[in-house]
Amino acid sequence: MKRRSLPVAAALAASAALLLTACGGGDDKSSDNDKIAGADQGTETPKESAKPSGAPTEDKPDGVDVSLPKDMNLVFDWNKPKNANEAAAMDDAANFFRAIYRGVDKRTTKDAAVAAYSTGGGLKYAQTQIEAWVEGGWTATGTLRHYDVTTRSAENGTSVEVAFCADSSKFYGKEIKTNKVLTTKPSIEDFDYYKLIMVKYPTSDELWQASKVFVETKAAKCQ
Repeated sequence: MKRRSLPVAAALAASAALLLTACGGGDDKSSDNDKIAGADQGTETPKESAKPSGAPTEDKPDGVDVSLPKDMNLVFDWNKPKNANEAAAMDDAANFFRAIYRGVDKRTTKDAAVAAYSTGGGLKYAQTQIEAWVEGGWTATGTLRHYDVTTRSAENGTSVEVAFCADSSKFYGKEIKTNKVLTTKPSIEDFDYYKLIMVKYPTSDELWQASKVFVETKAAKCQ
């Protein structure tokens, strides 16, 4: 999510803290020193993509609508891995974020996309994000970029860790009542590093769900 779209004013600090610290359940912990094998830890800012990449070929992958408004642009500058499970998990990690912002746009945590692409701690994370936007009276606008992705499979073949950076410097909150865009100045707060634990849906070989979400905010390695 846009980490600075909510706390642009001091009055929004509580909601901002909620967004910055929300994560999936479980005992796993993430820190600045917790690096994924093969992850790019460089500090060069990636070039902006001209158009969304990694987007579904249609608005209903897995039969679920993940379409978003034209002014809500989620870009995934991701190269798919050769491993089929990791590629599928990566696709649905992107769909998980599309589902969150679809919920923000529709003003509900009960959209079918949220239920389809999240479970357990991932579902709680998605609901927390959407509720904060709804309660604040905001929607989102602009471009949110995701890049420097890495994947790692568990030995059992039923879970995949998808880790990546996000740049929200051009992604803003917008007041629904006034249509005022809450612009912010670029800063380290625009960069986040995510780790998603994606699990295979028990009755499907293709659908993966976010079960846990860990976020490192102000991630200098993503600049």
